[in-house]
Amino acid sequence: MSFSASGLLLASLLYLVLLFGIAWVTERGMLPRQWVRHPLVYILSLGVYAGIWAVYGAVGMAAESGYGFLAYYLGISGAFLLAPVLLNPVMRIGRAYQLTSLADLFAYRYRSQWAGTLVTLCSGGAILALLSMQIQAVATSASILAPDTSPKLISVMFSLIVVLFAMLFGARRDQNSENHQGLVLAIAFDSLVKLVALLVLGGVILFGVFGGMGGLEHWLGNRSSAATMTLNINDGSWRALMLMSFAGALVLPHMYHMTFSENPSPKALAKASWGLPLYLLLLGLPVPLILWGGQELAVTTDPGFFAIGTAQTLDSPALTLLMYIAGLSAASGLMIVSTLALAGMALNHVVLPLKTPKDQGDIYRWLQWIKRLLIAVIIFLALLFHEAIGKNLDLSILGAISLSGTLQLLPGALGVIYWPEGNRRGVIAGLLVGLVIWVVTLVLPFSHTANLLAWLDAPLIPDYSNWHIFTFVSLTANITVFALISVLSTSTSEEASAAQACSLGALSRPQRRELLATSSSDFVRQLAAPLGDGVARREVERALGQLKLPNVEYRPYQLRRLRDQVEINLSGLLGPSVARDMVKRHLGFKPMAQGGTAQDIRYVERALGDYQNRLTGLAGELDNLRRHYRQTLQNLPIPACSVGEDDEILMWNRTMEELTGITADEVVGARLMALPEHWRLLLEGFNRGEDLHRYKHRLDLRGRPHWLNLHKAALSGPDHTEGGSIILVEDQTETRLLEDELMHSERLASVGRLAAGVAHEIGNPVTGISSLAQNLKLETDNPDILDTAEQIQQQTRRISAILQSLMNFARTGNHAQANQYEPVTIHRCVEESINLLSLSDKGLGIHYINDCPPSLQILGDEQRLVQVFVNLLANARDASPEGGTVLISGKGDGYSAIIEVADEGPGIPEDQLDHIFEPFYTTKAPNKGTGLGLSLVYSIIEEHYGNIQVESPANAGTGRGTCVRLRLPAYESETETGNTTISQNQGS
Repeated sequence: MSFSASGLLLASLLYLVLLFGIAWVTERGMLPRQWVRHPLVYILSLGVYAGIWAVYGAVGMAAESGYGFLAYYLGISGAFLLAPVLLNPVMRIGRAYQLTSLADLFAYRYRSQWAGTLVTLCSGGAILALLSMQIQAVATSASILAPDTSPKLISVMFSLIVVLFAMLFGARRDQNSENHQGLVLAIAFDSLVKLVALLVLGGVILFGVFGGMGGLEHWLGNRSSAATMTLNINDGSWRALMLMSFAGALVLPHMYHMTFSENPSPKALAKASWGLPLYLLLLGLPVPLILWGGQELAVTTDPGFFAIGTAQTLDSPALTLLMYIAGLSAASGLMIVSTLALAGMALNHVVLPLKTPKDQGDIYRWLQWIKRLLIAVIIFLALLFHEAIGKNLDLSILGAISLSGTLQLLPGALGVIYWPEGNRRGVIAGLLVGLVIWVVTLVLPFSHTANLLAWLDAPLIPDYSNWHIFTFVSLTANITVFALISVLSTSTSEEASAAQACSLGALSRPQRRELLATSSSDFVRQLAAPLGDGVARREVERALGQLKLPNVEYRPYQLRRLRDQVEINLSGLLGPSVARDMVKRHLGFKPMAQGGTAQDIRYVERALGDYQNRLTGLAGELDNLRRHYRQTLQNLPIPACSVGEDDEILMWNRTMEELTGITADEVVGARLMALPEHWRLLLEGFNRGEDLHRYKHRLDLRGRPHWLNLHKAALSGPDHTEGGSIILVEDQTETRLLEDELMHSERLASVGRLAAGVAHEIGNPVTGISSLAQNLKLETDNPDILDTAEQIQQQTRRISAILQSLMNFARTGNHAQANQYEPVTIHRCVEESINLLSLSDKGLGIHYINDCPPSLQILGDEQRLVQVFVNLLANARDASPEGGTVLISGKGDGYSAIIEVADEGPGIPEDQLDHIFEPFYTTKAPNKGTGLGLSLVYSIIEEHYGNIQVESPANAGTGRGTCVRLRLPAYESETETGNTTISQNQGS
C-alpha cells in the first residue's frame, strides 16, 4: 500500500494548517484563559522533548539494545522529579531577571558576553544534528509511503513549512506578553496527537496481531527474538543516554524554552514534575509492542520505521496516515521550538553585540524581522547539514551526537545554582576543552570528515559501539578544567554579586547608591540615546507600571528599583549582556563617597518579606525576631523615623504618619528634601545640627500651633558600621495647652487673692465716706448739699457692690463646702434667675425660654447657682437685640448635666474668647459692667466640679449668637441608682 506525493503533501499541509488555526484562535483570545493556562496544557507542551524519537527512534534503539531505549525517558524524568532542587532555582532566576535562554543564564551568572556567545554556538552546532534527525525521519517516512517521491524534495518542503509557521507565530511576540500561548497550545496538541497515535497502534497490534495479552504471552514464549528486549548491564551506551537525557531538561534549547520561558506559574512546574514522567511512560509503553508486531508481521522497513511499516502491512490507510501525521507532528513541534529558542539566543548573543539597533526607528519591529531571518537561517543550515552529512547517519547516532554536544553545557549550568566559586574563565575554558574533544572524537569521525584518532593509531577508535566512552571523556575533561581554573583564578566583584543572586536561597544585598538620574523623566532622556525616544519612553513606562509606581518618580530607592526593572526588561528584549552594558553606561551611579556606601536596607526588607514562608530553622527564628523589632518600631506610640547618612528616609512609623499626615509609602526611599517645606526645614536642620535634643519647638500645622520635642541618636556602632540616625518627635501640644490652662487658673487665683486684699483695704474708708454723707444729709437742709450727699452715697453703694463681687470672687475656687451641697433643680434655679432679671427695666422686650427638664438635678449650692444664671442671663440680655430670645436648655449626658444659654446677639470676636473669664475684662461699654461676672461664674462652676465652654458664633449660618455651655455632675437619688443597678442585673 502506498500514497501519492500530492496526497501526503495535502495531508501535511492540512495538519499544519490545523496547528496554525489552534495557535491563531488562542492568540486572539477566543479560548477560555483557564483552558489555555491549564497545567495539563503545559505538561503536554513539554512532550516536545521526545520529538521524532518517540515515534521512530525509540523502536529502532529497542531493536538494537532492548530496554535501553527507556534511558532516553528515564533521565529527563529524574530531572523533573528533582525539580524543587534542580529546575525551580533556574526558573526563579529566569523569572527574576528575564533570562529567556541558557545563553542568557550563562551571560548573567558569569558576567561574560563571550560565555553567552559560546553557549549559543555550542547549542546551535549540536542542535543541527537533532534538527537533521527530524528532517531525515519525515523524509524517510514519506519515501516509504510514496516511493516515487524525492526525499530531497520532501526535506525542502518540510523545512519551508516549518520556517513559515515559526516565523508567523514564534517571532510575533508582544513585548507586554510573557509567553507564546498560541504556540504552547499548538505544541501540546502535537504531543497529544503522537501519544494517541502510538497508543492506538499499540492497541491494534496487541489485539489485532497477537489476539490479546494471552496471545502475546504465547508468542513471547515461543520466539527467541524476544531475547532482544533485554538490557545488558555492561553496555555503557544506556548510561550515557540517561545522563544526556537528564541534562536535556536544562541544556536543550527547546526544553529550556518550554520549561522556563513558557512556564505559566510555579505550580505548573510542580505538576509537571510528575506529569511529564507519566506522559513519557505512556509514550514508552507501545514501543515493545510495535517492535514485536513488526517482527511478527515480518515488516521489511528498518526497525526504526516499524510504526509506518506495521500500519502498511496491516493494510490500514487510516492507521498508516495517522502514524505519518504523528511523526510529522513530533518532528515539526521540536523543530519549531528549537529554532525559536536558537534564534533568540543568536539575536541576543551574536547579532546584538555586533550591532545595537540604536539607529532604527522601531526597534521592536527591527528585532522581530531579525529574529525571523535567524529562524530561516537556522532551518537552512539544518537542511544543509542533513543533505551533506545527516542523511547518511542513523537516527540514533544523530541523536547521540546532538545530545553529547549539549551535554558540555551541564557543568556550567549546575555551577550557576550550586557553585558560586565558578567563574567565567573556568566555564569558558572547560566548555572549549569539552567541545574540542566532542568534535574530534564524535562529530568528525561519524560525519566521515576526519578521524584524527585513527590517523594517530590511537588504542581506541570511535565507532557505533563505543561512542559513549568519548562522551564521558569529553564531559570529564570539561568538568576538570572548569573546576581547576575557577579555583586557581579569582572572580570579579560583578561575578561574585551575580553568583550570590543565583545561589540557592541567597539574598542579594545591593548598596544604597545615588543615581545620576534624579527622576523617571531623566531615565527616558538618558535611554533615548541608545534606544530612541519612543522606545525609551515605552520601556520606562512599562517598568513603572510593573512596579506600580507613579508616572513621575523621584524617590532614590524607587529609582534604584526602576533601574533594575528596566535592566530586567531590556534583558528579555536584547539579552542580559547588552542590557547590562546599556544600563550601566546610560543609567549610572554617582561616584561613591569616601568609605563606601551603606546597604539598601529597604531592598533587603522587601526580599526577606518574599522569603517569609521559605525560611526555616534558625533563619526563620531570626526573621521572626526581625519582624518583632520592626513591628515594635512601627507601633511605637512616639513618632519616629530613621534617616541614612545621605538624608534618605529608611523608616517612617505609623505614629509619624498620623502626626505629619504623610504615609510611609510616599516618603520611605526619598530624601528629607522631598518632604513638605515645614517638615523639611525642621527635620533636615535637626538631623544636620549638632544638638541631640530640641525642646518645645513650635510648628504650625493645619492652622494650629503644635509644640514638639525632638530627640536624635546615631545608628553607627561596633555592630553597625553604617551611618545614619533615628529621630523621635514628641508631640507636646496637649501638655503645652494644659500648662497654659494651669497658668491661667493660677493667674485667676492670684487675681482673686489680690481682689480680696483690695476689697478689705478699701471697704473701711468707703464705709466711713458713706456714714459721713448720711450724717451730712441729717445736718443740713440745703438742697445742693443734700443732692451732693445723695450722689456720694450712690457712688459708695456702687463701690460696695464692686467690693462685694470681689469678695465673692475671692471666696470661690475652693471646695471646702462641697459636703454642704444639696440636690438642686436646674429648672427652678433658671426660673428664679429669670424672675430676678424681670424686676429690672433693662430686660423689657427680651423673651426667656426655660427648656430645662424639671427632673434635671445637680448637687450644689442653689443660691450660688442662681448667681451663675443671673450673670449669664444678664450678659445674654445685654447682647440680645430688642425683642430677642434667650434660650436656656438642659439635658442629661450619662453622669453629667449639660445646660446651655444661647442668645441672638452679635457674638464674641474670636480673639477675645480666651480672655472673657479674666477678672475686669469686659466687652461692654464703659460704666456698663465691671468685668467680674464671668470670672465669678467660672469660679463657681469650678467649685461645683464642672466646666464651662463658650461657642461663638452659635449659628454658623448667620454668624450671630453666643452659646455658653455648662457641664456639671448630675445628681441621681439612691432609689434611681438602685433601680438602675437592679435593671442591669436582671438584664444580665
